[in-house]
Amino acid sequence: MAAAADQDNDPKLHLVMFPWLASGHLIPFLELSNALAKKGHTVSYITTPRNLTRLPPNLSPLINLIGFPLPAVDHLPSDANLTIDLPSNNLRPYLRIAYDALEPQLSAFLDSSSPDWLILDYAPYWAARAAHARGVRCAFFSLFSASCLAFYGTPSALAGREGARTTPEELTVSPGWIPFPSPVVYRPYEAREIFEPGLVPDDSGVSEGYRFSVIIADCDVVAVRSCGELELDYLKLLETDIYRKPVIPLGLLPPVVPDHVDSSWDDMFEWLMRQKPRSVVYAAFGSESKLSVEQVRRIAVGLESSELPFIWAFRRPQSVPKGVDVLPEGFADRVGARGIVCEGWAPQVNVLAHPSVGGFLTHVGWNSIVEGLQHGRVLALLPLMFDQGLNARFISERQAGVEVPRNKEDGSFTGEDIAATLRLVMMEEEGEVYRAAAEEMGRLFGDAELHDRYISEFLSFLLNYKG
Repeated sequence: MAAAADQDNDPKLHLVMFPWLASGHLIPFLELSNALAKKGHTVSYITTPRNLTRLPPNLSPLINLIGFPLPAVDHLPSDANLTIDLPSNNLRPYLRIAYDALEPQLSAFLDSSSPDWLILDYAPYWAARAAHARGVRCAFFSLFSASCLAFYGTPSALAGREGARTTPEELTVSPGWIPFPSPVVYRPYEAREIFEPGLVPDDSGVSEGYRFSVIIADCDVVAVRSCGELELDYLKLLETDIYRKPVIPLGLLPPVVPDHVDSSWDDMFEWLMRQKPRSVVYAAFGSESKLSVEQVRRIAVGLESSELPFIWAFRRPQSVPKGVDVLPEGFADRVGARGIVCEGWAPQVNVLAHPSVGGFLTHVGWNSIVEGLQHGRVLALLPLMFDQGLNARFISERQAGVEVPRNKEDGSFTGEDIAATLRLVMMEEEGEVYRAAAEEMGRLFGDAELHDRYISEFLSFLLNYKG
């Protein structure tokens, strides 16, 4: 797309960000905030006070951090301010109840600050109406790809009305509203898992699909973390046929690699320096995926059997207390200095940027795809939940990654499935096509100048919107 005109002399906007309470949502909203503030616009970023302490320091002075205390809700742990804080996925509806109870605080903030635009996540389905009542325009910032959004369909279909799927099986085929061949569908086991949460109201009173539906319908514009060079057909389809309102690509928002990492990671980066270029696998499965003990052990077997050097950002299954070893007996001794297991958080952006890293064993969240492919890392795809299966099909078609083989009925996998996939994409001659495709993708995903132009075009739209 053509570069936007110089915006130095344009009026400056006040933009309010309101992300959902999940790590994978806070950070992209912050990355967008940084990109907008870099253009000279004031951003108010709203989350809970506890979550503000989790954000990286050294933000632009044009970003104002606003803390809304999260109301107490029955069944919700008092310290739960993110989905990662929940001991069970069954408690997600109660976090949504608490989040919905932020409406009076948001309305009061809009009254007192009179921003130009409110940029919303999918979850606060009530927020656009509150904003419009105060003369504030709204944009839905989708952290899902355009191909996923197109697969999910119209607001009516998302709300369970006209066009809605009525059986899980309908999620395993490309819908009739996508007029071109598309591999973006769920596997049967994925479809069964996502069907009810998507359409059936939970204890918050509405379904996840309903939240998406109302946000898309009520917002003035849909902004997607994507670009025309990657998903032009899907972006056009969303705007002209599915949503019938402006759909603006924001670019891929590739994160800036921090200059410095805490010194506690020095040993790991010294180890990386001793490895051969593009020889190391980085394994991580996001903040939302709650792996079972058996899945963790199979991943461990896969990393060990691959015989590749690796770094694993390991999250302990919540059923296993700290101090209790969940990895296979003798795993650490057998792996020795070939692998590093980091329990909890790891500096993923910096690790993936390191020249010794060649591959990424990932859950295929859109954030992680961007972070891996911006450096041309070939992907071994192990989707676990939400949109991840759809992302895996999209990336597989473009040959930048290979899915780990799974049982068609229950989605189970073996350690050898993982090992064989890693050897294919990292070492074997037949995997060169995937390594080459990932490097080619890296030139697109890592093109900071291109993605900066998309931000400029988005700002031009916001400044000139007449709807």
